[in-house]
Amino acid sequence: MKKAYVFPGQGAQFTGMGLGLYQQSEKAKYLFEQANHILGFEITKVMFEGTDEELKQTNVTQPAIFLHSVILAQTIEDFAPSMVAGHSLGEFSALVAAGGLSFEDGLRLVAQRASAMQKACELTPSTMAAVLGLDDATIERICLQVAAESNFKEVVIPANYNCPGQVVISGSLEGVRIAGEKLKEAGAKRVLPLQVGGAFHSPLMEPAREELAQAIQTTPFSQPRCPIYQNVNAKPATDVETIKANLIAQLTAPVRWTQSVEAMGADGATVFVECGPGKVLQGLVKKIIPTAETQGVTV
Repeated sequence: MKKAYVFPGQGAQFTGMGLGLYQQSEKAKYLFEQANHILGFEITKVMFEGTDEELKQTNVTQPAIFLHSVILAQTIEDFAPSMVAGHSLGEFSALVAAGGLSFEDGLRLVAQRASAMQKACELTPSTMAAVLGLDDATIERICLQVAAESNFKEVVIPANYNCPGQVVISGSLEGVRIAGEKLKEAGAKRVLPLQVGGAFHSPLMEPAREELAQAIQTTPFSQPRCPIYQNVNAKPATDVETIKANLIAQLTAPVRWTQSVEAMGADGATVFVECGPGKVLQGLVKKIIPTAETQGVTV
């Protein structure tokens, strides 16, 4: 039996996240306090007591989910995955859990990533929307059509392939609006605007990609203990330079989650353990591989 550990991305946060870990584990408490020191503010206070609005701030959300996921993984006594993967931000959590990055360096990179993405969001008004009940090929065709009809002044691309029938598009405000209308005309059951700060995993994140690239290239990485299936190509990687290149490319490229889970299943994973806040990934895995066993981690 091969076990895959999967790590969630932005959107899984909730008030009180990590509090049980902090109270029940001395190791967890130490790591949380270390995070407060590294980040330069009491992220634990926001995680444990903050409002939904405070938790939605990108500079809080990404480190908070990373901390919850990584510290939770470190409390698992028999943590020995055959493979790991993470959704967007979760790829950093997965890499730290698998030994490819130190806790401290992983947290610093996540904080830099969040800051860079926030700055990119402020440069260009942009958004994302979830498209439900339409096949990938139709979504890809319509996004390309909308961009081409504007002479590529508008940006809109498929950004998250979450599961069959659920794809998130990302781009300029007008590009996403026009694409949304055409996608509904093409048969989408729903097109739901997302409450996000910008067009993540699209070309509009290029300034963030450039900034993060510099940080990644100067950070020490190690070969992970098991393969990590990366978002940009849904392929397993253990080579450090390949992993770094894919982490950099991830900011402007789609998250191929459906394809990643399919690849892990094809490589023998029968149990998928979600390590982090919430159960979103467990639900997506069941839609991608209905026969898979899914689990969460509780403390």
